[in-house]
Amino acid sequence: MARFGEPLREAGHLTIEVDDFSALLEPLSVRSTHVDLLLLDLRLSDIEGTEFLRLLRQHSPKLPVVIFSGSVTNANVVRSMSAFGIAGYLNEYCDTRDVLSALAPHLFPDSFNRRSSPRVVVAVPVSYRFDNAITAAVTLNISSGGLAIRTIEPLGVSAKVHTRFSLPGFSREIQADARVTWTDAHVGMGLQFEQMSALDQSTIDEYIEDHTEP
Repeated sequence: MARFGEPLREAGHLTIEVDDFSALLEPLSVRSTHVDLLLLDLRLSDIEGTEFLRLLRQHSPKLPVVIFSGSVTNANVVRSMSAFGIAGYLNEYCDTRDVLSALAPHLFPDSFNRRSSPRVVVAVPVSYRFDNAITAAVTLNISSGGLAIRTIEPLGVSAKVHTRFSLPGFSREIQADARVTWTDAHVGMGLQFEQMSALDQSTIDEYIEDHTEP
């Protein structure tokens, strides 16, 4: 969508916007053209979505592809997309100010993975409430500032949720308001804590310290 081009250009990225799949394949077919990321709307109708992705992978087998979540009609589409190595899904209605932070894991994967805050792998049940719906899932890892959750149906970037979970060795339930900061079709989604009690924060900090190698 055009509204994503401006914040990317302001950050120094070169953007190419096209209105149909055929026009998109043209620059990808030119070997001298280097493309770092493809934002894809499946509602472009001149070629069926999975057929386009099949053709895309012939030209660019490793190009990260992020799909606008509003163009996905049902879970069957998500499953069919998984065969083509989709990097993630993005809410096309997210605030313009959140565009760069939402795309940073895909544009700069190496930098994104070198986190200053230690992350500890932990698989515990977690529930999160979005609007009036409560979903149960399992955590992937935790840091002092956030949580990664395994799910095949991640929420859109910037979605606000209320989470509940308990850490091994601690009897109290932790509750936190959080915001979705990244999604990955093969992994799940990442949450950034925005509000919790001081006692809950200290519980997380203690768990991280106890399970982080010196």
